[in-house]
Amino acid sequence: MGFDGETWHVHSGPESVGEILIDEADFPWLSGKFTPSPAFASVQDLFARELALADQDDDAHWEQWEEAYDEIRRCVSLSSPDGPVPEFLLHIEGDRAWFRWSDKPFEEDDA
Repeated sequence: MGFDGETWHVHSGPESVGEILIDEADFPWLSGKFTPSPAFASVQDLFARELALADQDDDAHWEQWEEAYDEIRRCVSLSSPDGPVPEFLLHIEGDRAWFRWSDKPFEEDDA
């Protein structure tokens, strides 16, 4: 897949919060160097909280993780070089970002 070298964009509303320069593609994950804009400060704590909860990897924290990630999804959008992607799972830590995405919305679990 030809993702290496692509620049993906992270936004909060109309504001750019950073760019991801893809340097690794391991389907279904893409990862790369994250360059934050000044607006990243407004969402940085959301990503830190999400990763801290994911690292705890026990049943008690997964509901909290889902709530934290829902907040990220409300505040952040991701765009490929071709435009916005409707569905993604994005992690940002320091100068690295990794994510998977879909060009179609995920189906909601009816359970």
